[in-house]
Amino acid sequence: MAKLWAGVSSGETSSIADDFNSSIGFDKRLYAHDIKGSIAHASMLAGKGIITEEERDRIQEGLTGILKDIESGALKIDPTAEDIHMFVESVLTERTGEAGKKVHTARSRNDQVALDMRMYLKDECSAVISLLSKLIGSVVDKAEEYKDAVMPGYTHLQRAQPVLYSHQLLAYAFMFERDMDRFREAAGRMDASPIGACALAGTTYDTDRVFEAGELGFSGVMRNSIDAVSDRDFVLDTAYACSVAMMHLSRLSEELILFSSWEFGFISLSDDFTTGSSIMPQKKNPDMAELARAKAGRVFGDLQGLLTMMKGLPLAYDKDMQEDKEAVFDAVDTLKMCLNVFIPMIASLTVHPDRMLSAAKEGFINATDLADYLVGKGMAFRDAYKLTGGLVADCMKRDITLEEVPLSEYRDCCSLIDEDVYDAIDLSNCVKKRQSLGGTYPESVTAQIEYFRREVL
Repeated sequence: MAKLWAGVSSGETSSIADDFNSSIGFDKRLYAHDIKGSIAHASMLAGKGIITEEERDRIQEGLTGILKDIESGALKIDPTAEDIHMFVESVLTERTGEAGKKVHTARSRNDQVALDMRMYLKDECSAVISLLSKLIGSVVDKAEEYKDAVMPGYTHLQRAQPVLYSHQLLAYAFMFERDMDRFREAAGRMDASPIGACALAGTTYDTDRVFEAGELGFSGVMRNSIDAVSDRDFVLDTAYACSVAMMHLSRLSEELILFSSWEFGFISLSDDFTTGSSIMPQKKNPDMAELARAKAGRVFGDLQGLLTMMKGLPLAYDKDMQEDKEAVFDAVDTLKMCLNVFIPMIASLTVHPDRMLSAAKEGFINATDLADYLVGKGMAFRDAYKLTGGLVADCMKRDITLEEVPLSEYRDCCSLIDEDVYDAIDLSNCVKKRQSLGGTYPESVTAQIEYFRREVL
């Protein structure tokens, strides 16, 4: 395909350089946004008298036909084209003649590329937000299904205090809600049109950037033409939002992997989202969760690559910035792929409340409640802490739980202890008593579920 930029340069580059320079292999996914941008640009040019209305109509009809033909498969994107922008313009010129040659008036590939990327990533942010909402829905449904299941809560991966499994699950729902906010914020910051900035300095034509921005669904225009073509913060914002969301999925993956192991046995993943072993017939491997855990690192790498690519670039546009596409495309694609797996994987998992409760009865996770009981009887907390620690150490030597200590032995240790101590250290009561705002008590879980159903889903 002939180089549309041939002028002072012959446009004759080596095949090796062509391959190295080409971006059509990955930016071809921008075709619809590129065409949409050109349709709006033609409207602006005609509105300002830069082209005639007849030329506008021919251009827009040609572009609409190209879009239809690409989507139907009648028009194949030429892999030898330099990029999607040059491909669309070349086909348009072939189909409309002189009119097609005018579509690039008062713009540059610099602002055209920036425009296409902003439109594309705005749409992708919306798609990710929708998937995150569905994942939150799966988490909330599962939390409601097992609202009363008591499990050991962990710090340092050591049994710490009793919590409701629903409360633990809903912690992830709040993480994913923040992820939705990050994508909304990223989309909000890219909601300014760069088109009309041209190469870097603006244009000598009497254009209407505000009109064109409105036609394309932007709330405003970028106020500095150099910034408009050199800014890739919106790409970094998107990649960062993807990275944080993948980190959250990776943390959830780790728990799914641990909790579905024989050692925990708290949950079972559906056969739809596990695999077997080629040699060990008893195995049920959580491969989907493991892959998501690994893919988080891949997305982090995309973000790091983008930051490194941008860190030393002088203003305004540099070819280095072509490298923004593959990285952010991969970050978004990977996140969407993982979300599409996690939505049904969470919805289909089975929880084993008996196994959770059995584990909760071990590890002295009600020790804090015993100390709090003593504080309620008038003892200073630090003294209560020390006395409880001694009782736990004694129980560990005797291989018994705090619930199994006879009342007479409790009274030998402290005259403040009475028969109500057993209610105080009962695991269900331990959960119910944690009534501080945001605590793990049942009414708190109910309120969280209601919040998500009312405000988020």
